[in-house]
Order: sequence, then C-alpha cells, then structure tokens
Amino acid sequence: MNDIKGTPNQGLAGATLGFFFGFAAVALFSPTAKNFQQMLNLSPVLLGLLVAVPSLSGSLLRIPFSAWVDTTGGRKPFLVLLLLSIIGMLGLFLVVQFLYPDRMNIHLYPLLLLLGALSGCGIATFSVGISQVAYWFPQKRQGYALGMFAGIGNLAPGIFSFILPFALSSLGLALSYFFWLVFLLVGTLLYHLLGRNAWYFQLKARGKAHAESVQLAKRRFGQEIFPSGRLLNSLLISMKIWRTWALVILYFTSFGGFIALTAWFPIYWTSFYDVSIVMAGSLTASYSILASLTRVGGGAVSDRLGGEKTALLALFTMFTGAIFMAFSQQFVLSILGSLLMAVGMGANNAAVFKLVPQEVPQAVGGAAGWVGGLGAFGGFIIPPVMGAFVKAHTIGYARGFVVFIALSVFSLAIAAVLRASKRKAGG
Repeated sequence: MNDIKGTPNQGLAGATLGFFFGFAAVALFSPTAKNFQQMLNLSPVLLGLLVAVPSLSGSLLRIPFSAWVDTTGGRKPFLVLLLLSIIGMLGLFLVVQFLYPDRMNIHLYPLLLLLGALSGCGIATFSVGISQVAYWFPQKRQGYALGMFAGIGNLAPGIFSFILPFALSSLGLALSYFFWLVFLLVGTLLYHLLGRNAWYFQLKARGKAHAESVQLAKRRFGQEIFPSGRLLNSLLISMKIWRTWALVILYFTSFGGFIALTAWFPIYWTSFYDVSIVMAGSLTASYSILASLTRVGGGAVSDRLGGEKTALLALFTMFTGAIFMAFSQQFVLSILGSLLMAVGMGANNAAVFKLVPQEVPQAVGGAAGWVGGLGAFGGFIIPPVMGAFVKAHTIGYARGFVVFIALSVFSLAIAAVLRASKRKAGG
C-alpha cells in the first residue's frame, strides 16, 4: 500500500487551487466580449449570448463531469476540463492577437461562441472538485472541507474584478489574454502535481475489485463515502432521490442568485443610485468576496449546527437582505442589504454541499452534478425575471429584488422539510 498517495488536506489543496485557476481565467472573457460588439455589429441579444456562453457551458457541464468522478475519481475529469479551457483561451488570444480589431467581422461570431464556451469549462471544475473533496473527508468534517474548497475558489471573480481594469489599461487586450492564458497553464500544472483521488479510486486504479477497494479504503484509511458505480448510474440514482431536487432548489436560490447578482449589481448601483462605474465595481466586488469568505466559515458552522439548521439561518439572513434591497431607497441601507444577502448566500451555499454527501451518499458525484449544474443555471434565469420589474421608473431596479424575497421564502420551506424529514428518520 506504499504506492497510495495523498492525504485529505492535500486532496483539498489540489482541488481548491485547480478550481480557483479555472474560475479566475474565464473572468476575462465576459467583460472584454463587449469590445467585439462594434467590430462585429452585434445586436444586444447576440452580445448577451456571447457574454453568457462561458457561464452557460460552465454550469451545464457540471452535471456529466461531476458524475464522471464516481467512476474514475476527480483527476481525469478535472484535467480534461482545464485542458478544454486552455484550448478556448489560446484560441481567444490568437483571435485578439491577429484579427482584432481590423480583421474582425460577423463571420467570426460562431468561432467566438465556441471559444467562449470552451474557456468556460474551467468553471465546471467546481462540481468535480466538490465530489473529489467529499470522498476524501469523513462526514463530520465535510462542511469545513467543502466550504473551504468552494469559498476560496469562488474568491476568483471578486479578486479579478479589481485586477481586470488595471490589466486592460496597462497591458491592452492581447497581452491581457496572453497573461490570463499563462495563468491558466500554471494552474493546470499545479493541479496535475497536487491533485489526488481519494484512496478508493487509487486502489481501483491498481486493479483491485470494487468490494476489495471499499474494504481496504475503510479499514486502512477510514474512508466513509463510496460511489455507486457507472457514470449513468450515478446520475440516475441521484435523480430518483427527492432530496437531490430539494438541494437543487436551495442552491438555485443562493448560488444561482450569487451569479445573477454579480451581473446585476453593477447595473443596479449605477442606475438606481447614480454612482460611478468604479464605485459600482467596488461594491459588487465587496459583495462577491464577502459571499465567498462566508462560504468558508459557513462550512465550519454547518459541521457544528448541521446543514439543515445552517440553511434555515442563512436563508432567513438572505430574506432580510432582500427586504432591504427591495424597499429601501437609502444608499447605506441598500449597502447593508447587499452585505446581508452576501452572508446569507455564502452560508447557504456551504450548507447545501454539507448536505449533498449526507442526503445522497450512494451517488455523491451525480447529486453534486445536478445540484451544481442546475443550481448555477439560476444565474441565467433570475436576471431576466428581475429585469421584468425594470420599466420606465428607476424604482424597478430595486423592486427586482422581490424575486429574492420569493425565492428565500420558498427555499426556507424546502429547508424546513429537509430538517423535518431528518428528525422523522431519527437523524
């Protein structure tokens, strides 16, 4: 057994670094996609699709790639996603270097969509990492581990929203893409060196049967959670468990809401309070970073209080913040509301992935895929619904937060049902 490598903390460190680099690298595309609008004569709809496509692929690919973890462990799907992202970023760099701006035309639009979708593959490493980390850690420490993984990884958008304007102004578009590409290459190399599969998968890779691998991993290393088998089985098994869909709803509200608000807040602050673009960016980055840091702490809280109770407290905090945002017209109160929403969303995100291996232990990868993929899809559904409130009167930008009031109330009811079912089962 001397060839079995890694510890839980090493597995956590490798996955966290890989997710951070994968998420950070794509942060360049959406803000700079607007540079192509005039060159390609894009309509608002086509521009919106171009801006959204990395997040779209990064959300939907979470489902199959997370389930893949249950068959091979996390390293292979993680590396495939990072390599696809590298191809996308390399293609974007070459387009900007050799064709932008004079040789750009509408015929390049399908290519830009494809390259944007490929670059977004790094975002999908989230669900792969969630599953990979979950197999390393015992139940009592999974809140801490998964909160640390997701919280630090999710810091990337907030951090890079500060860095990006300086990079573009000092380096220009082409060099910015080059350095972001190098950044992604370094991250992929670090993951290759540090990323490790949990003990069960290492034993399987050395030719041992499923039953023998389970017994050895339990007895020698203390591993507690094991996969059900084939990729399709993992998706089907988790799909048939109602708790999977309860967790999808909770994650749709908080993480889908997190993605939605990172796009919505710059518009809200500049339109409703007429602040500068720099101020709006700083307020949005503060919200994003606080939500991510709270996710780290929320994991530890979930270990102590339990995922269900943490979710209830987090969703109530989010509900309170949404009330402030929807009905306050005072700048300071709106800032307070945004920070309350950040704390509630971050803590609920941590609570949800504390609950995934607890509620669906027989198919963690499949469940993490459904929850991570469909939950993140809220980032595309919520903004248009909020936008329906924005009409001639600027108050619509505030009233759009009524959507989060409704989502919070509905999710509170779902979390209460999960807690009640656990009590009934004697958990």
